[in-house]
Amino acid sequence: MATSSLSVYAGVKSYSLKGKLLTRKDLQMLSESRDLDELITRIKGTSYADVISKVTKPYSSAKIEMALRDRQADMHHKMMQAAGGSNVLFAYYLKFVLQNLKIILKGKILGRNQAEIESSVNLHAMELIRERDVVVKALIARDVEEAVTTLKAIGIGDEVEKAFSLYHEKKQIQILDLYFDKFFYENLNHVAKTSTDFNLHTLCVTEIDYYNMLCVLRGKFWNLDENQIQDLIIPGASGSSKEILTRMISSDSVKSALNELTSTKYRSLVPQEENAIDAISQFERAFEMHIYKTMQSQFSKIFGFSTVVAIVRLIEYEVRNIAAISFAVEQKIPPDTTMSRLVVKESSDWVR
Repeated sequence: MATSSLSVYAGVKSYSLKGKLLTRKDLQMLSESRDLDELITRIKGTSYADVISKVTKPYSSAKIEMALRDRQADMHHKMMQAAGGSNVLFAYYLKFVLQNLKIILKGKILGRNQAEIESSVNLHAMELIRERDVVVKALIARDVEEAVTTLKAIGIGDEVEKAFSLYHEKKQIQILDLYFDKFFYENLNHVAKTSTDFNLHTLCVTEIDYYNMLCVLRGKFWNLDENQIQDLIIPGASGSSKEILTRMISSDSVKSALNELTSTKYRSLVPQEENAIDAISQFERAFEMHIYKTMQSQFSKIFGFSTVVAIVRLIEYEVRNIAAISFAVEQKIPPDTTMSRLVVKESSDWVR
């Protein structure tokens, strides 16, 4: 249980880490690397020097991302220790576990071989909290059914069975992502409600709103019925959005569902795009940027615990950005295209 003094210590530490985050200029420099060898050299000039030095040749974007995830888990784990224990920070830490389980289940469903699945699974985060068993058992399971059975030990088996069934009906592999995300956000909602920190509660509710709204939009695009969409929603997460979500679910298209948001605080995020898939993509991007900026804004609040959660999320975004850059460099994608897809301050934003 975090004491007041530990919360202050963790808050101070979060400010220190915030000062070490890569700037837009740093990311631009990385994106302009001619190849992975040059990218590795440039990353060695950042706070990621130690972890990136462990990447062995021949270099690949997959190896680089794996090393980045190790560091992210280390930083997150250290913040949990600095705070003396936090249910909210641990709820976010579960993302590492769930990401591995997504990779394993989706790999088995898509018929990928064992070696290919294992190469994408990162057990470091599990090792830090001494919780490898469930992931390893799912990994070595003979088939999807056996893997799902192992997940019942952590209370997610029934949800994954629903996802597996719905996937076979709709043939949309992203349905599995939503059910794993539902498990994560339900837990986050539960622990956030126990906090008396208003800023922290606001942060978590914003993220849950993001999940709920995207569930509705994707459900509409995949032609899920209202009951199927309702089953994915996190109930009681935000009283002010309950009526809006109900109207979105009852709407007859992605466009009309988005229109329900034009009278809410999220109205500026609603795209004008008519094409459904493009509209969902633009809304997802706009909401991601909204969450990112919300996390950045927490540092105007002196030593609030919301800054501790914010730095964990900002590091997650940074790792995603560097991983995206490494893939783009590997695939010879132009830097301007790469930069336009990152979650980072726009060049017109205020400078840190």
